[in-house]
Amino acid sequence: MPYTIEDLRPDEGATKSKRRLGRGHGSGRGKTAGRGTKGQNSRSGGGVRRGFEGGQLPLQRRMPYKRGFTNIWRTQWTTVSIDRLAELNIDGPITPEVLVKRGVTRGEQYPLKVLGGEALSTSLTVHAHAFSESAKSAIEAAGGTTETLERTDRWTHAHPRSRSLPLNRELKAMRVGKVGGPSRKEAVAMLAEREREAKESS
Repeated sequence: MPYTIEDLRPDEGATKSKRRLGRGHGSGRGKTAGRGTKGQNSRSGGGVRRGFEGGQLPLQRRMPYKRGFTNIWRTQWTTVSIDRLAELNIDGPITPEVLVKRGVTRGEQYPLKVLGGEALSTSLTVHAHAFSESAKSAIEAAGGTTETLERTDRWTHAHPRSRSLPLNRELKAMRVGKVGGPSRKEAVAMLAEREREAKESS
């Protein structure tokens, strides 16, 4: 006779019955059904979430460096090497504003740090918020000059804990996050533009 769909069976050993707990002493899983004696995990609906240690600070919080750590106070530096600066062939001093216009850096709200590279063959005048030791020595060895700018980005990318900080007061006044208000990124860019215009006018 031909086989039908009802004749199909899985191979022997391919399936396994579910373990039946709490079915008497003869089953081997009677009485406490493998749950031990008393306690939270022996109750119906008991148990704790993964990583819970009875209320004490769990391991993943005691040792955050083991799982990775995001520092909300980290400064978002924009870096550029002296090799890249030499390729630009800029006449005059190299400033963060010039690099933004050339498309080398992301924006003026990010502090600029100049990193080292190969030996320079031309003298450069560089204005930045920070220099690595190798970059500074290479620029000066080539006859150039370096000027360290004062950083004004203290609260730009941090997440302040209080509305009393100057930037948060201004963002609140601009209705950041409200209906019809700008986003935080747009508001920070507007404040940076306003500050730059104030510096130029003075």
